[in-house]
Amino acid sequence: MANFDPAKIKLLAFDLDGTLTQHKSPLGDENRAVLDALGKKYKLIMAGAGMCRRIFNQMGQYPIDIMGNYGLQYAEYDAASGDLVIREDNVLPCDRESVDARVTAMREKYGFTEYAGDNVEFHASGCVTFPILGTAAKIEDKLAFDPDRSKRRAIYEDIKAVFHDYTVFIGGSSSFDMAPFPFDKYYALDRYCAARGIAHDEVVYVGDDYGPGGNDESVYRSDFHFLTIDSYLDFPKLMAQLL
Repeated sequence: MANFDPAKIKLLAFDLDGTLTQHKSPLGDENRAVLDALGKKYKLIMAGAGMCRRIFNQMGQYPIDIMGNYGLQYAEYDAASGDLVIREDNVLPCDRESVDARVTAMREKYGFTEYAGDNVEFHASGCVTFPILGTAAKIEDKLAFDPDRSKRRAIYEDIKAVFHDYTVFIGGSSSFDMAPFPFDKYYALDRYCAARGIAHDEVVYVGDDYGPGGNDESVYRSDFHFLTIDSYLDFPKLMAQLL
């Protein structure tokens, strides 16, 4: 839902890649200036799929609090030090044998048996990546594999059913990303707001990955106000209504 009164908004939450920046690229000066202006009126926070430190560095150490790893990690910006302070850093257990067996079964079912590198990428947080082409696949092969996500969307419901103990996302250009259930961006933002007495209708979320399997979809389909964006270049124009 995107109809709201800006005067009632207290918190703005943002995705990074595709929303504020080009994928895996630094935060540009124009969008940085827009964030500066927004920060004078609202509390700002990042809602990321990656680790807080990676997001912070990609943004050029921009002074903003960050929810990372779908809410498994939370960091606050400390103005005195100019650095992040990690306030929460959950590491959840992962049954690697079970995950590996399930990924292998999906490879065999859908013909993804040829891959480079490892079968699965296990992250320290407990998150998991199913890299269809393998962890050592060439970037050009990954980019060419499923540019419109149609291949992965065709089997998404099956992957979700097999990995019922995870929240499954269509990630990157050739992967499925998985966070231990119930962690996702909605869960992270809901917990953040509950801890600070912020109502859902006092929040606006901005994200580009809101389609089926997207990591912003859980917020898009919720009662939070959501502004969709399809290019980070449109960010200044989209935010004009809030300034």
